[in-house]
Amino acid sequence: MRVEEVTTRADLRAFLDLPLRLHPRGLAVPLLASTVTDWWRGRSPHPAPVTLLLARDGTGAVVGRTTVHTDARLDARLGARSLLFGATEFADDDAARALVAALDRRAHGHEQLFGPVSLLPNQTGGVITSGFAARGFVDSPWNPARVPATYEALGFERWGEADTWVVDVPRARDAAASPGRPGQDEWDAAGLTLERGRRSAVPRLVPEVLEVLNRSFAALPYYTPITPAEMAAATDGLGFLVDEDLLLLARDSVSGALVAFLLVVPDLTAFVQRARGRLGPLRQLELLATRGRYREEAVLVIQGTAPERQGRGVLTLLSRELHAALARNGYSRLRCTMIGRDNPGSARQLERFGGRPLHGTTFYRRPVAHAAATTRTGTP
Repeated sequence: MRVEEVTTRADLRAFLDLPLRLHPRGLAVPLLASTVTDWWRGRSPHPAPVTLLLARDGTGAVVGRTTVHTDARLDARLGARSLLFGATEFADDDAARALVAALDRRAHGHEQLFGPVSLLPNQTGGVITSGFAARGFVDSPWNPARVPATYEALGFERWGEADTWVVDVPRARDAAASPGRPGQDEWDAAGLTLERGRRSAVPRLVPEVLEVLNRSFAALPYYTPITPAEMAAATDGLGFLVDEDLLLLARDSVSGALVAFLLVVPDLTAFVQRARGRLGPLRQLELLATRGRYREEAVLVIQGTAPERQGRGVLTLLSRELHAALARNGYSRLRCTMIGRDNPGSARQLERFGGRPLHGTTFYRRPVAHAAATTRTGTP
């Protein structure tokens, strides 16, 4: 078994293809090839370089992959110099062991290994620890049931356990069984104005959403402030795909300042799976031409409320508006990216509409091998 850097386009193709060989297409969701290629070419907005690694067995076949990167912002949040790893896949325990040994060899000057993150916990990554029979979805992880035990046998401990969520949306005629759409009097009483994000307005809205997003999540232990460049990359193409009834914003009625938002998008998982993560120009045109087909299920990507307005029912009003729109527009299901178990307020917004956990998730951390040895022996 050997582990080597991705240096050629053939290596890059092997890196992209590995999860497609390892996992059922209907369960796993590949990372976008364009995103991984940007990491490799150094075009990512991430502030530090991203190195791609492949594990090969004795025949030269690729049996594992991972990335190696760092981020001073996350080090500050975690309180430890961390070597980060992400996009991690392995065919068996031997491949996982080889990858972790390679990470340890690269970890001089670091105290711990942390991941899998692609490239940060508030972007995507993690390992699912339950719900293995349920498919993954865009911006969420999926892995076989064997994976958590493999990490834990290698000395990793769980950190930041969370859940993805799913809500079955009642048909419009049955929607009265759930909290109804708020009336204008409720918005007026709250001193708020509802705005729906138009496709043409997305470039203008993104900086406002980013400012509220960074402030609303600042207290969470895993959250690192998102830069404008990272936000631009994450929302690239959003204006073409957004369902205007599902991008909802609450503004202060007097100042017009953004107070809270919900970003929900049609679930494009099936398209990404069919394209094997390769959304080149032709695939993008196909998606644009057929986007109307992807209006059966949706994904709640992110929600946020300005800290000074949290706990005052703002997000509840937006959630009621959202679920009424989902029912009205014929959506049958809403999935939500991971919500930390230390963030019950966000989970309650889904529970009140009948939501339930879908996948348990976790990140993993482990002292690097040389740091652990130094601690035990007192010598370098």
